[in-house]
Amino acid sequence: MSDEHGTPYDPNAIERESMEMDVLLVGAGPANLALAIHLMNLVKKHNETAQTKLEPNVAVVEKAPEFGHHQLSGAVMDPRGISELMPDWKEQGFPLEAPVAGDAMMKLKPGGKAGKLPYVPAAMHNKGKFVVSLNKVVKWLAGKAEALGVNMFPGFPASDVLFEGERVKGVRVRDMGVNKWGEQKAGEFMAGANLLAKVTVLGEGTRGSLAKHLVTKLKLDAGRNEQVYQVGVKEVWKLSEAGKQKLKPGDVYHTMGWPMPKGVFGGSWVYGMAEGLASVGFVVGLDYKDATLDPHALMQQWKTHAFIKGFLEGGELLHYGAKTIPDGGYFAMPKLSADGVLLVGDTAGFLNSMRLKGIHLAIKSGMMAAETIFECLKDGDFSAQRLHQYQNRFEASWAKQELWGVRNFRQGFQKGELFGMMNVALGLITGGRGLSSRLTAHADYRDTRKLPGAGGTTKPADKSRFDDKLTFDKLKDVYFSGSTHNEDQPCHLQVTQPDVCVTKCAQEYGNPCQHFCPANVYEMVPKDEGKGMSPQLNRDGEGKATGAGLVLKINASNCVHCKTCDIKDPYQVINWVVPEGGGGPIYTNM
Repeated sequence: MSDEHGTPYDPNAIERESMEMDVLLVGAGPANLALAIHLMNLVKKHNETAQTKLEPNVAVVEKAPEFGHHQLSGAVMDPRGISELMPDWKEQGFPLEAPVAGDAMMKLKPGGKAGKLPYVPAAMHNKGKFVVSLNKVVKWLAGKAEALGVNMFPGFPASDVLFEGERVKGVRVRDMGVNKWGEQKAGEFMAGANLLAKVTVLGEGTRGSLAKHLVTKLKLDAGRNEQVYQVGVKEVWKLSEAGKQKLKPGDVYHTMGWPMPKGVFGGSWVYGMAEGLASVGFVVGLDYKDATLDPHALMQQWKTHAFIKGFLEGGELLHYGAKTIPDGGYFAMPKLSADGVLLVGDTAGFLNSMRLKGIHLAIKSGMMAAETIFECLKDGDFSAQRLHQYQNRFEASWAKQELWGVRNFRQGFQKGELFGMMNVALGLITGGRGLSSRLTAHADYRDTRKLPGAGGTTKPADKSRFDDKLTFDKLKDVYFSGSTHNEDQPCHLQVTQPDVCVTKCAQEYGNPCQHFCPANVYEMVPKDEGKGMSPQLNRDGEGKATGAGLVLKINASNCVHCKTCDIKDPYQVINWVVPEGGGGPIYTNM
């Protein structure tokens, strides 16, 4: 860029401050917050009797402006993790919506028909579990960590991993004050600091923007299955008086069948929350084949079923969001440690895909990481060999035992619905083995089928299909996510080969980003509409177009940070990176 537009920006030529600490936790989800709490409690107990006191500098950096703002889950929580972390969690005021009061699995059929399944697998039983709001849980855990002396830094997105050879030595915080053309804004530019630590823990959630590159660089996934994912689209409703009579706090319904297309993995839920609220959501496995399938549109259709509509009709939509879920199980988990770094929670694949539960496993992963780090602190040894004790702890834990029991669950469905069901049935009586000692899996984007013939850009769902009372188009739903971003910044959705979008992808797949994104981020529009707005065009609105004269427009301010695009794009040319601190959804009750 020329000087008349602004100061050129070269991140490698900037003088930066460095901050040194003992333990750096990237991401404030349940895994890293459990790590921080458990570590500080271990240190406190040690210092009560030890001659040599420990005073570790522990810090948490989080991209959201407030802790909990980027946290979303169903969620029915297994209390095993929090009970181990904090035995008196109820007495301390842990935020609960309600204990599970009723539990049913429903088969939905076209025409509004529904039937209750006579047999529900034990893995889906929720007696003794609790309906929770994950963003409330994380906000509460963050307060506990801070009270123990952990340094908490919301609004600090980590943009790069710092290496010393093959050893991770910390992360760099994203620079602020760079405009969308990649120039420093006069009087606004702030260089991100280098945060250096003896050990860095990545708990960024699903498809972490740092972890995905680190895993590849350090070959932590060597010999493992490729990770597979689901995307969950969720709404929170305020029920009408009639709805409150039908759905009580703690009522749990899981549904299957209509309108899920045949051969597509997934399901849906309705949970009764406190104060007359309801959590509803629709989950779709991202290994579906139809390039035009739209998970958000499926959820809106699902809500029109008489069984679901009966709860929501006359109510009010309060909140919306979406999240991807690591679904590959034990055989897709990367190596959990390397020199200077540990992986926890969703970043490491700690999720039971059969139960669709991960909060308790995330907490346990953080606790095992904390115990490993505590031993390193005591001995002053943070070598790769010592950090590997985290992996050993996992292999000897109940978390491994639980994940081993469903080790082949998800992979079976990539081989077909019938194979998947047979594999599940056999897995229930063989301790998770199923039809093979180890079923393989492949990345979701590989399953997307090309359109027949010459193809061409396909059209997203017709907005007139939604009534704005029960069903909503993506743009209206995004409003209820509270998502905002500074629009004058480099686009955090980097299309590394933009020409592919308007040529090969349009012709072969019809630009599926318009369909799989649950937030209306990606649009194919006439060039005039994209002028000056799309990062794929220059200042004058020039750029290649499809044969129909369409260009890719990226509405980055809509993004709810679900990472679906990074996962499902058939050419893998979308690279999701962190935006400036403070951007993204503002989840409440989610």
